[in-house]
Amino acid sequence: MINRSRQFILPDLLSCCPLKDATNPYYKEAAAESRAWINSYNIFTDRKRAFFVQGSNELLCSHVYAYAGYEQFRTCCDFVNLLFVVDEVSDDQNGQDAHATGMVYVKAMQDPSWDDGSILAKITKEFRARFVRLAGPNNTRRFVHLCEEYTKCVGKEAELREQGQVLDIKSFIPLRRNNSAVLLCFCLVEYILGIDLPDTVYDDPIFMNAYWAAVDLVCWSNDVYSYDMEQSKGHTGNNIVTVLMKEKNISLQEASDYIGVHCKHLVDQYLTAKAQLPSRGFSSNSDAARFIEALSHWMIGNLEWSFETQRYFGSRHTEVKNTRLVILRPREVLEEPSPIDGL
Repeated sequence: MINRSRQFILPDLLSCCPLKDATNPYYKEAAAESRAWINSYNIFTDRKRAFFVQGSNELLCSHVYAYAGYEQFRTCCDFVNLLFVVDEVSDDQNGQDAHATGMVYVKAMQDPSWDDGSILAKITKEFRARFVRLAGPNNTRRFVHLCEEYTKCVGKEAELREQGQVLDIKSFIPLRRNNSAVLLCFCLVEYILGIDLPDTVYDDPIFMNAYWAAVDLVCWSNDVYSYDMEQSKGHTGNNIVTVLMKEKNISLQEASDYIGVHCKHLVDQYLTAKAQLPSRGFSSNSDAARFIEALSHWMIGNLEWSFETQRYFGSRHTEVKNTRLVILRPREVLEEPSPIDGL
């Protein structure tokens, strides 16, 4: 008999997100190239490599960057795989070590001539060269700045994990927006579309209403979908589910239900703001409107991918999509973190 305290029903986020999903026609070829590129550095233990393959990072890119040309799509796959390396390494580190790992990534992004001889620096510099070839100056500047913010927040996450501390909602949301890397992934949209938005666009409140709604939908849905995987590893502190349960003194199921209601609000916020863009001087074919429209691929694509991959729900991913029933896994016995020389 199933212990009901060890299960919960996911919110029906697909039903409340009436956006059109698509996949990239260059997925198979570009994904294979990107995966071979990362694997050529032989940086993963066997267990991490299995998780890397199971995670289907390139498949996520296919859904969320469905409109990207071949070169841009390959670069996006490279970036998401690079993030996987940074994230997986820092997950096994304390705050100080996670910050040091992140700074290698940041310095290599900031300065193409910087090099500490590490594998991580080499991987980052190779990605950077591909990105800056087509990215505009505003886009590049914002991207590098967000790399630094991402690193700071990943380090902060590691510190909080070390201390066993769970933030309140108000403090958690800005941390999650940055350490999720969603802001960085959204920055790639300008690169793909070949646009270079001025800062004034990001100062517009209606544009930002749509932007933040898309960001938070990805973050909140990812957290409720990944909760079982994370709790099995003992990494629940950096998750809105845990934050809600603690702050509102509610059950796991109540937190899941709350997330469902909030995500419906976020979709409505996005659609309303998108419809208001012309009133702000952004016509439907303007760069700003094209950018906001492209974010819809992230909103629906991330949801669809979450049930297509085994990353969150294992071999039951199709069954979970149909029933929305998640049965919590037992706590894993983790392997000792292995030092990755030169990373």
